[in-house]
Amino acid sequence: MAEIHMVYVSALLLAFFSQFQNAGLLSSPLVSLLIGTWVARNYQQKMKTGPFLSRVMKLFVYFHLVFTTGITFSYLVKKVVQGDESDFFLKFLEVKFGLNTTTDFITNFLLCQESFQVPGQDLFLRLTQASVLPFYLLVLTVCLLSTLQTIYRRLSGLPMKTNLKLEDGRIGEQPEVIYHVFHTLIFGGLALLFDGMKYLWTPYVCMFTAFGVCSPELWMTVFRWLKLKSIHPVVLSLILSTAVPTIIGFSLWREYCPRVLAELSEVQEFYDPDKVELISWIKSQAPAAAVFAGSPQLLGTVKLCSGATVTSLPLYTDIKLLRRTEDTYQVYAMRSAEDIYKILTSQKANYVIIEESICNELSVNKDCRIKDLLDISNGHVVYDKGEVYSFSKHGRFCQEIKMNYSPYTNYFTRVFWNRSYHVYKVNSVISFQY
Repeated sequence: MAEIHMVYVSALLLAFFSQFQNAGLLSSPLVSLLIGTWVARNYQQKMKTGPFLSRVMKLFVYFHLVFTTGITFSYLVKKVVQGDESDFFLKFLEVKFGLNTTTDFITNFLLCQESFQVPGQDLFLRLTQASVLPFYLLVLTVCLLSTLQTIYRRLSGLPMKTNLKLEDGRIGEQPEVIYHVFHTLIFGGLALLFDGMKYLWTPYVCMFTAFGVCSPELWMTVFRWLKLKSIHPVVLSLILSTAVPTIIGFSLWREYCPRVLAELSEVQEFYDPDKVELISWIKSQAPAAAVFAGSPQLLGTVKLCSGATVTSLPLYTDIKLLRRTEDTYQVYAMRSAEDIYKILTSQKANYVIIEESICNELSVNKDCRIKDLLDISNGHVVYDKGEVYSFSKHGRFCQEIKMNYSPYTNYFTRVFWNRSYHVYKVNSVISFQY
């Protein structure tokens, strides 16, 4: 257990420094549970004494101590480190599960991201067609039931074998199996809530399934439950642990190999001439010390392709960076030229990139358009007879600035444009020309 804790702590430290000292990781649930588990480990030795009911009560007290300590630690860290944004994650979950509503841009923006939505049925259909999901459920069921049997034996005070053999048929007594059973259950629960978790859960499912069907201990456990006597269970388990993965691998190769080869032969490069033109202009015309503001996705491309300094990046784990993103997105809101100028100068931006795809976005789901989310957050929404309208004394900045009239020309100067992008220089000296 100590080795697992060290792995988790090392991973958290690596993530903390690689994400530019993200303070949100210090109050993450994983850190809180690690602290709670470390404190409660001092009482774990006394849990192995007493009758069954007494051990169950001690187990509940142990979990209560872990979660109480973890919640207390998380609360204290949030109060010390994060300040006003300490309860953002809880507010996000409340809106996610329909317990509350909000006009906060960041919360609604994240909920509109595909990775935070409930996965569709196509994910499970693809896993079923690939023969992964049926065998995964089989392996998970056997390992989970065997693990529950092991837990019951330990709570009942029954003797536990130290040297397990194949003919024992107790796969749930292996510590690594117990760990991965509960780990895959947690990953699976998160994957049912957030579509983005499928990129972590699906490889875990494949690994766990491959371990199960290739493990003689799993088949031996099943045969022990069935009390198989007609054929020697040890021999049959060894045969199945080799034959089943071989049959699965051959069927998958026959089904998907021609399809994969056909797709690889038709691989084409995605080419966006407008974006290439923008990057080329930044490399050749923009000063080396220039700072660019824009949407996080575009700025990520600008940073990778040109090395220019940007105001934000598409990183959704840092609430402070998300707030900077919200400020940058105000160029698509109904705000005055002076307001936008103050926001960009506070971020020390020299250029702002406006995208036509966001400014004139047409989408079936209007509630998830950037400009609609901004109107809701800024209070520029009017409800009339069941219809929703956007209204403000200022026009939409990204549209008004293209008209090239004062006061927009006082604060900004257009230096580059094409069909998809408009780049404006943030004037260091305001020119009052009418």
